[in-house]
Amino acid sequence: MQLGVIGLGRMGRIVVDRTLEGGHDVVAFDLDNEALAAAAEAGATPAESVADLAETLGDEKRIWLMVPAGDAVDATLEDLDPHLSSDDIVVDGGNSHFKRSLARAEACSAAYLDCGTSGGPASAEEGFSLMVGGPEWAYEELTPVFDCVATGPAGHGRMGPEGSGHYVKMVHNGVEYALMQAYGEGFELLADGRYELDLETVARTWNNGAVIRSWLLELCEEAFVAEGSDLGDVDDYIAGGSTGTWTVEEALAQEVPVPLIYQALAERFDSRNEGRFSRRLANRLRYGFGRHEVARR
Repeated sequence: MQLGVIGLGRMGRIVVDRTLEGGHDVVAFDLDNEALAAAAEAGATPAESVADLAETLGDEKRIWLMVPAGDAVDATLEDLDPHLSSDDIVVDGGNSHFKRSLARAEACSAAYLDCGTSGGPASAEEGFSLMVGGPEWAYEELTPVFDCVATGPAGHGRMGPEGSGHYVKMVHNGVEYALMQAYGEGFELLADGRYELDLETVARTWNNGAVIRSWLLELCEEAFVAEGSDLGDVDDYIAGGSTGTWTVEEALAQEVPVPLIYQALAERFDSRNEGRFSRRLANRLRYGFGRHEVARR
């Protein structure tokens, strides 16, 4: 299969590399000439523009967008649309609000797949978890590529119609907030409790057979190895918050109680005020899975 990829940042480059490793052809474009040259060196065919990418793909275009959520997605779709038909497929792999995805799907001349992507840059070798919404035929058509980009056939699924992929990813991120908060509070109690504990040892032990073992707990262990049990100079400031806010807003709209997710979101916002160990750990965990910059004090 020939896949066009627009957006060659950390996540887009992983899409390119894993698709190439799966034996498919990639036509790539990015406004950053260095990123484009690096993708070409890896084996992708470089395009000079969005229009050039569309022309190179020819009939039945399959295009994956990995550009920043928001206006950049709309601008790229606007540039693409004159070159698209109903036989084409566009995948939006960004972290967009599901209602924006619904509007984009309705306006797009091609079949539109909203693809919630979990795993972050740390999943370059293992593959992503992909939550896909949109027409079933389009999802099935791109399954060979999804198999490559995800951890394998079990690492992706069609969630439902347009919007459902980003909807599921939104709730996924809300759950992530709550899990990070739970680990943070537990380790805060251990750090301030009655024993002098090596938290790296605690995390390692929990990760081997314990009920609460997980990748996030592995990242806790990684954080304590790198920063020490007191987390060194990691600041009590947790960035982000948009997807958690969307989750809480949707819960209110649907009258579904989500107290843990709400409290984790509130703690994230409160981190901009005063320092707590649990939030310092959440700050460091965001680097572990997403390579987000670590705020330090």
